[in-house]
Parts: sequence; structure tokens; C-alpha cells
Amino acid sequence: MSGHGSPIPMRSQKCGPLSGVAEVPGDKSISHRALILGAMAVGETRITGLLEGQDVLDTGRAMRAFGAEVTDLGDGTWTVHGVGVGGFTEPDNVIDCGNSGTGVRLLMGAVATTDMCVTFTGDASLNGRPMARVTDPLALFGTQAVGRRGGLLPMTIVGAADPVPVRYTVPMPSAQVKSAVLLAGLNAPGQTQVIEREATRDHTERMLAGFGAEITTQDTDEGRVITLTGQPELRPQTIAVPRDPSSAAFPVCAALITPGSDVLVPGIGLNPTRAGLFTALREMGADLTYENMREEGGEPVADLRARFSADLKGIEVDPARAASMIDEYPILSIVAACATGQTVMRGVKELRVKESDRIAAMATGLRACGVTVEDGDDWWIVHGLGHGEIPGGATCVSHLDHRIAMSFLVLGMVTHAPVAVDDGGPIATSFPVFESLMAGLGADISRTA
Repeated sequence: MSGHGSPIPMRSQKCGPLSGVAEVPGDKSISHRALILGAMAVGETRITGLLEGQDVLDTGRAMRAFGAEVTDLGDGTWTVHGVGVGGFTEPDNVIDCGNSGTGVRLLMGAVATTDMCVTFTGDASLNGRPMARVTDPLALFGTQAVGRRGGLLPMTIVGAADPVPVRYTVPMPSAQVKSAVLLAGLNAPGQTQVIEREATRDHTERMLAGFGAEITTQDTDEGRVITLTGQPELRPQTIAVPRDPSSAAFPVCAALITPGSDVLVPGIGLNPTRAGLFTALREMGADLTYENMREEGGEPVADLRARFSADLKGIEVDPARAASMIDEYPILSIVAACATGQTVMRGVKELRVKESDRIAAMATGLRACGVTVEDGDDWWIVHGLGHGEIPGGATCVSHLDHRIAMSFLVLGMVTHAPVAVDDGGPIATSFPVFESLMAGLGADISRTA
């Protein structure tokens, strides 16, 4: 079942060249953070290009429940009248975060140091994902968390009435954990420090600085030390959200593997903590170029041009790059299946605890389509068959995971027989215009029920 309704079975089949301009939605990570920090500022924050997928809309509803005034002005433009750091009010009802792990973990951090009680829940997928990785460090502030056995949602957070600053080393590469601790640190006195041994996406640090927080980063022998001075008055901002590189990955990869394709994807955020996929694709021999490189809203941006690449080769992906492309491994595995030779992906255990076990989901579906895949706890290997050699013909299970569904629909564009997914409904959580955008480029994707 989809997290927001009945299943939507979908099917993709071989198509002609993809061509045109793919205007993908705004960045999901930045959209979440813009709404949350806008609600914690004093005054009106204006956001353009906001992703209006279900995940972000759920975060917007949560901000309203916490007392901020959130207004949709149309065409991706929103305003948030914030209540200031520590100004949230206790909501009347349970906060439903739908399918969004980013949303719920950031919101837990945002309320952790305010004297209030909030219960969070989500859909079946989100309620099966681990929350202790966030609630454990939040407990250091004095926050209490009570959930289901195993640290699962539904979960009630009791914010610390008298929070203390913390110094916390993140045990795994996780921008969500880092960001939750930093958001909690906003309403704690003194300096809160987060140490990460491997750099992860830094949208929270960049945006905190933009809103006027006193925040510094320093590379040390311990790792990357981020120091935040608590209890600032955040200043409202005007934020232009760049287009999401994780969403851009789908039309880009589809163009690379579909004969004759030439697709331009404009205005994509190329934050170095997010752009690992594009580096890996170019290492494989992809005809992928950056045009009109610029900076918007403090983030590097460029237009991406992807052309069909007939001679893709398997590679060993640098494990140090995993954090910068963790959400893109499913679609990378599709490209790997169309390449020649093995593509080896290591240091990716985080894929086991995403919206689904993404290694298991992709491995099962690829095998059903005739591709050999090996996998272990934190690694997997795709044995590429080369261009035009994948049988296809399977119905793949999406496991309520938007990226699994979109990845297999891209695969169906180049297989001998169509590829189906049992439920494409979750795609709306991050990429609500996926079907129409891909159809506009020339893809043949249809709903089958």
C-alpha cells in the first residue's frame, strides 16, 4: 500500500530518444530546512522554488501546528512568519510526517529543547525506521523520548525545560542526525558542538549561517567540528531553493542509457556534499557536462546536459563518496546494469535503513530482470550486461520507497520487456511531477490500474 492511499501500479517500456528540458522540483533537503528555520526566525521568510512534494508539505503542516504562519502563495512561493527560537507552542494533535525520515528527525531536533510534548508518527515505512540514532544524542540535552520497542514511531518527545549544550560525535555519516543536534542546540545556552568523521551534506550549516546564527566549522584530527552558539535571534531570509540533484538523477540517468537521448536539466544544486553521483557517472564514461555554473542562495548551481553514452564501464565507487550520494545508489545501480563489467559499491550500510532496505530491494528487482547482483551488509556489486542486453519483464516491489519505484521505471525504458512496479504512489513524496516530466521527454510510463 502507498503511504497516502491505494497502490498505484505502474509500468515502463522501451521508448525512443529522450530529449528536451527537464525542470525537476526544488531540493527536498533545503525545502525542509527552509520551512523549519523560517519558523524559528522572527518575522517573514520568503521561499521560492519550494518542493511541493508530500514530505515537505507534511513539514509545513507541522510548522503550522507549532504556531508558525505558513502560507502557500502559488507557483512554489511560500512565506513563513516565524515565532523565534524557543517560541514553538505545543500542538493539539499528533504530528504525522508521512514517509519523511528527514522531516521527522529534523523536527525532533527542533522541538527537543523547548518545554513541550509532541507525538510523532508516519506511514508504515517511516514507522519501521530507527529513531534512536536521533533520540540518543537529544537525550544529552535533557530531552525524553518514549516510543515503540526498538526506538520506533509512534514516539513522544518531551522537550527539555532546562536544556544544556552538548558535544556529540556522530557515530555514522548522517546529515539528519547532525542537523537534529544542531537544531536542538539553537535553544540551548552556550555552545553545542557536533563532530562528524565523514563530511555529510552541509545545508543546515549553510542555512543557519544565512539566518544569522553564530556557527563555525573546523577540520581537526577528530574530524569536522561544527560549533553553534545557542539562543540566537534568527533573522528572516529570502530563500531561492535550487533544483534537487537527487531528483535530477532520474532524467539524467535515463538519458545516459537511452539511445539517442540529449536532455538538459537546468538549475541543479551542486553542493559538493551532494554531487557524488555525477562524479561517479563521469568516471563510468557518461557524457555528462555542467553548463552555466553559478551560485544561488549560497549554493553552487549549474545546468546539467546528459547525452546517451553507449560505452559505460563498471567502476569501483570510492567509499569516501558514499555520504555525498547515498540516495542515488538505487539509480546508479540501474546505470551499472547497462554498463559493461562490475560496479562495486562499498561502505553503504545506510542504504539498509532508508525508506526501505534499498540494497535488498534493488538487488531483488534487478535479479528478477535478469541482472546478476551480489550483496552483503554494507556492499553490493552489480554485474553489468551492457547496453540493450537486459531482459526485464519483472514486476518489482517498491516497498513504499519513491527512489526504488523511480529507478525501476527508468530501467524499463531500455529492457527487452517492460518493467512494472507494484506501487508508484510514493513517488509523490519527493517528485510529484515525475510522470509528466518523463513523458514530456519521451518516456513511455503508464499507470496499469
